[in-house]
Amino acid sequence: MKPELIQELFEQYGGVFMTPAPKIAKKLENIHGFLFDWDGVFNSGKKSSEFPSTYSETDSLGINLLRFSYWLRYKKIPFIGLVTNQITESAFDLAKREHYNAVYVNFKSKKEAFTHINDTFGVRPTQVAFIMDDVLDLSAADVAGLSFMVGRKSSPLFMNYVHEKDLVDYISYQRGDLNAVRELCELVMGLTDTFEETIQQRVAVSEEFQAFLEERDEIESKFYHKVDRKIIETVI
Repeated sequence: MKPELIQELFEQYGGVFMTPAPKIAKKLENIHGFLFDWDGVFNSGKKSSEFPSTYSETDSLGINLLRFSYWLRYKKIPFIGLVTNQITESAFDLAKREHYNAVYVNFKSKKEAFTHINDTFGVRPTQVAFIMDDVLDLSAADVAGLSFMVGRKSSPLFMNYVHEKDLVDYISYQRGDLNAVRELCELVMGLTDTFEETIQQRVAVSEEFQAFLEERDEIESKFYHKVDRKIIETVI
């Protein structure tokens, strides 16, 4: 499907393209990593001692399909990272289970994670797509190669601010607790023209998918805490 038709489809549901779909598709040619904010992206952002933050299997599968689609193009797996301000056990569990490359914890300035990704994993900020949802993420969005924002109707002034200042490339039509991550993963697969092949090979459990899975499962997740202005690797 051509990027223009994908844009038309996503706009029908309420997605907002700050950057036209053909230009996002062009930018995606240079993207080799994806960094996801946690609260408000994988969930509603609601939490308490009795209600820990959560994630959805629908979103988890979306990221797995996204990684496989990238593998089909380049025969390697893209960098996948999570970044959060607070210790989040569910983020740790997801990262370990799905073999994400890194989780960054206690990063009030998420922009700092991009420098660490560059220095440690060899992926430059301009090669990373950042998935975010709120004010504190904007400094990181400014250095990313692509920025996708999870939309919500409760912040009309902020959404308008982001829109007027042209601060992100796309704003999702779904909220974080309604699988915005899955929406964004499918958008990327659509704009890289890999969606149908990815689905077909995954359904068939093809030899290529099995090769991808073996390579994915060899990735050991790393966990980094920000302590007194230092980034320290910790064992989870």
